[in-house]
Amino acid sequence: MADVFRLAERFMAMDAAAWARHGNPWSVATRFTVLPLIVLAIWSRVWLGWGALLPLALALGWMWLNPRVFSRDYDGDNWGSKGVMGERIFIDHRGEVASHHVRMAKLLSWASVPGLVVLAVGLWQLWPDWTVFGLILTVLPKVWFCDRMVWIYEDRRRAGKRMPGETE
Repeated sequence: MADVFRLAERFMAMDAAAWARHGNPWSVATRFTVLPLIVLAIWSRVWLGWGALLPLALALGWMWLNPRVFSRDYDGDNWGSKGVMGERIFIDHRGEVASHHVRMAKLLSWASVPGLVVLAVGLWQLWPDWTVFGLILTVLPKVWFCDRMVWIYEDRRRAGKRMPGETE
């Protein structure tokens, strides 16, 4: 089975510089705008027809650009920054991560799938209630996933292990 987490990292071309900038709390907070913007862009086909491809391209561009536009200079002692660092630990040092975290991260990733199905049906049928409910069902497991990544970060910090991005 492919490591979907590494595939996502490669797809987003996340190098050390992008990870460092993505740890900025502003990057983390505004990252949660991506899916609603994609949903709005798809819904805009009602008003814009094929012109909806422009807002869709802009939303997808924002998804790629977001981890790159914020400053590397920030206080990393906040939930968002710890979540990003935990995700790097999870991807780069999975063998050192407690098995209960790995199981939960995989479960939470799969938990978004039903929400994506509801969201897709809502967008296809232009049902606002299904669309909003699907969006919520998709985002909530992602927020929980981020919180789990904070836990991974804190476990590693308490163990006194080197953090991603630190020089030896």
